[in-house]
Formats: sequence, C-alpha cells, structure tokens
Amino acid sequence: MTSPKLPLIALLCTLPLAACAATPEALKPYPTAAEGYQRHVIDLPPQANEAEHKVEIIAGKTLEVDCNHQRLGGQWQEKTVQGWGYTYYELGQVGPAVSTLMACPDDSRKQAFVQVGGEPHLVRYNSKLPLVIYAPADMEVRYRIWSAAQDATPAPRQ
Repeated sequence: MTSPKLPLIALLCTLPLAACAATPEALKPYPTAAEGYQRHVIDLPPQANEAEHKVEIIAGKTLEVDCNHQRLGGQWQEKTVQGWGYTYYELGQVGPAVSTLMACPDDSRKQAFVQVGGEPHLVRYNSKLPLVIYAPADMEVRYRIWSAAQDATPAPRQ
C-alpha cells in the first residue's frame, strides 16, 4: 500500500535535521559568554565543495565618522572547546578608533560601520558545525563568504 502522505512524512521528519546547528543542543559544548561579551552563532548552508570556500568574520560598530579612514583596535583568538575539539573565535577587548588625519569638510560627518582593523579574519567553511564567535557586547559581528575561482591560473616562469 503506497500512500501519498509518505513523502510528506519523510520531509517533515528531516526538517529538524536541517536546523540542527541552530538548536541549543548543538551549542551545549560551547562555553556561555563571559560577562560583557555576547555569543554570536552563524549557521552556514551546505556547499558542494566546502574546501573552496572561506568565511570572513568582521566585527565592528556603527559610529559617527567623517571623511577619514577609521579602524578599531582588537585581536582575534582561535580557541578550542576542551574535550570536543570544536573551534570557536573570540575577539579580545576592542580599543579606541584610530583614523587618518585629513582635513574634512564640515558636512562629511555620517553614521558608518567601523570595523576592527588588521588582516581579514578568514576561517574554514564548515556547514556541519555552527560558527561560534564571542565578542564584546557593544560590538556587531558580520560575515562574508569567499569562494575560490573555478579555474586556477598558471604562474609564469621567469
């Protein structure tokens, strides 16, 4: 006896698995956020070849800025959940904004996202585990997914 409800039941049974990384159970191994910090969790969608992707973690805050280039001071640390081997990332105390010192027109002030400076913080793409980040509570965490080109270009010999 075949029932048209069977595919529907199968679909309903697999839906909770798709949201597995977002569940409190998946976050159980990770420490709670320390006082003054906030935990950010990113669930990445599965990709055909995850080795060809990276995730850039960007932290910062919206500040009133002028025409100068601003950056916040801060240091990323990669840590491991003891006993599990899962990686998480922590942004240490964020320092004051530094900027260039160009003379700006009076009407150049605006609200803009100012990020923590330094090299882009690229991490491995892994859709099977949540990407867990701890940052000071007043910071906003954003991310960008980077992909490798399909073809590699040969380097010229000299």
